[in-house]
Amino acid sequence: MLDIATELDAWCRQGRAFAVATVVAVEGSAPRGPGAALAVDAEGAVLGGVSGGCVEGALWEECREALRAGTPRTARYAADPDDPFAPALTCGGTVELLITPVVGPRRATLAEALAAVAGGGAVTLLRALPGGGAGGGALLWRPGAPDAGRGTLGWGAGIDRLALARARALPGGRGTVRLPGGRRAWAEHRAAPPRLLIVGAVDFAAALAHAATPLGYRVTVCDARPVFATAERFPEAAEVVNDRPDRCLDGRRLTGRDAVCVLTHDPRWDVPALVRALRGPAGYVGAMGSWRTHEDRLRRLRAAGLGEGELARLRSPIGLDLAARTPAETALAIAAEIVAVRRGGSGVPLTGSGRPLHGDGTRTSLAPPLRLDLDAVAQ
Repeated sequence: MLDIATELDAWCRQGRAFAVATVVAVEGSAPRGPGAALAVDAEGAVLGGVSGGCVEGALWEECREALRAGTPRTARYAADPDDPFAPALTCGGTVELLITPVVGPRRATLAEALAAVAGGGAVTLLRALPGGGAGGGALLWRPGAPDAGRGTLGWGAGIDRLALARARALPGGRGTVRLPGGRRAWAEHRAAPPRLLIVGAVDFAAALAHAATPLGYRVTVCDARPVFATAERFPEAAEVVNDRPDRCLDGRRLTGRDAVCVLTHDPRWDVPALVRALRGPAGYVGAMGSWRTHEDRLRRLRAAGLGEGELARLRSPIGLDLAARTPAETALAIAAEIVAVRRGGSGVPLTGSGRPLHGDGTRTSLAPPLRLDLDAVAQ
């Protein structure tokens, strides 16, 4: 449910009663993996999705029934050779879902988790899966909060501590935690959102902020020119900073989850910013410009003391080759490359590639990057 936390937080603030169906297990091929969620409120409104439409109709009914009953339940959808009209994934896989009504004693815990994620905080949330006795509760852990723990799975304090310890050790941040007595809990961890620092308050920056925000990035736009670096020009940025880009980078502790995109064309600003970014830990560093701009920039970066290993991290011309022309198309090309680097994608068309449709989130070396020549838009 944390995948749609911002929208569900709004429902909580509006006082809506609703149920959330979350994918907790997948066998074979499925459009969405564990963690995908769909919510249905008391009036029948829907948020999210779990299968691209294959089972949503039947799941809508399940959510409505769980909300009426007030108790969690599970649902399983698989192809049935004896019933061709049964709801099932068209790609042949099997999916198991946990359906949790956000009502009663568990509502406060779940609402706090949703609000924390919507506000950019880190949380670990566990929900008891039906079976193994009473249960039915929810357990929240917020690292760094004054009152870090909240709620209970309903199986006692000892089980809560064990479940939390096992949840925090899960690879990938989500999965089913197995507990004594045949009990199970679904766990989701959400770290603070990755950051995207955009250097240059230009129209491409506004388009990139628009593209990156739905991908879960907290966007900062930085420019030394106060007339351009305004919140009004970048409504989707979490922060607009009027300062030299190198000083802006010096004041931020980036991690390998973060990205830096330099969209300026002035060596006074982009070279010092790229020196900071390429010497830092950011997982993606890209710079806009044509091939000619790129070659000139490399000369300046070498003169500033960067070595070949540091320069090899620079993705420039920025973005995948989509033959982009407009700011929106260019932002799509940049965002696509950021996702490919983050997820370990190749950036090549899937048609005829034989590559898996859904990566496992493990970062691998990319194939030689496809480059976007921005001569027509970036000079």
